[in-house]
Amino acid sequence: MKEVTKEVYLKWYEEMLLWRKFEDKLAALYIQQKIRGFLHLYNGQEAVLAGALHAMDLTKDKMITAYRNHVQPIGMGVDPRRVMAELMGKATGTSKGMGGSMHIFSKEHGFYGGHGIVGGQIPLGAGIAFGDKYNNTGGVTMTYFGDGASRQGSLHEAFNMAMLWNLPVVFIVENNGYAMGTSVERTANHPDIWKLGLGYEMPCGPVDGMNPVKVAEAMSEAIERARSGGGPTFLEMKTYRYRGHSMSDAQLYRSKEEVEEYKKIDPITQVLDVIKDQKYATEAEIEIIDQRVKDLIDECVKFAEESPYPEKQQLYDVVYEQENYPFTPHKL
Repeated sequence: MKEVTKEVYLKWYEEMLLWRKFEDKLAALYIQQKIRGFLHLYNGQEAVLAGALHAMDLTKDKMITAYRNHVQPIGMGVDPRRVMAELMGKATGTSKGMGGSMHIFSKEHGFYGGHGIVGGQIPLGAGIAFGDKYNNTGGVTMTYFGDGASRQGSLHEAFNMAMLWNLPVVFIVENNGYAMGTSVERTANHPDIWKLGLGYEMPCGPVDGMNPVKVAEAMSEAIERARSGGGPTFLEMKTYRYRGHSMSDAQLYRSKEEVEEYKKIDPITQVLDVIKDQKYATEAEIEIIDQRVKDLIDECVKFAEESPYPEKQQLYDVVYEQENYPFTPHKL
């Protein structure tokens, strides 16, 4: 694994803080009805992304996930202003305002969504990995899904084919405990989701998803296995989300005390504690990072609010062009 240095800790702190504050701002904008539809926030799960990015090669590795997908593309290199614009449905967004919260996408940066169908991205991730193997790109695909999606039949079909074809893919379940609102303990006869990999003789195991170092260690091993021709891995990131499944979730299935207990092992706090203990940064330097994050988020909001909504013509510009039906030429 690449060494976790002072610079890595400072990078983790700034990036995870940006992701957290970015989504806090999204929640406020949603209440103001500047963001419409659904909004599923990632607060609490940031270590899963931070640790994975440390292990990935962003020049050729790819990522696909479900609809809790706002901060992943930012981590992969997408301009956060364009992500904010997409969430507001603006023409300057990552999908020109037509994807919204649940369908952020950037082929340029190797981020393949944002998928609203529960578990629908699992076989797609295997398919992307098949393409990498077929074209010998050396890339590995990180295929993320939630604990609720792990009960879908598509998972088993994808696992079977991925092992049969020895695909360069890492399957990652972000187990935040509740799917939409049903405890993991109530969805199967055992709570250890990682054991689903055993039936396919797929390397698998649990990971502390609140600690970016533990995530980086597990992901580095899995990515190296895939890249060297060793095939898939299935990792269960044991994590927690502080907010509801979506903004409309009343969270009646858990207590406030439970949420507060998990906040005691908050990934951002863990990283900040190391920075302070090791004297990687002074209080003044930490304040500069905090202000830099705040300024960037303000810039994102300003950019999105000042951006135009798509023209109606755009609806006709994005359909496929058909030779015997020349009335709606494909322009984008």
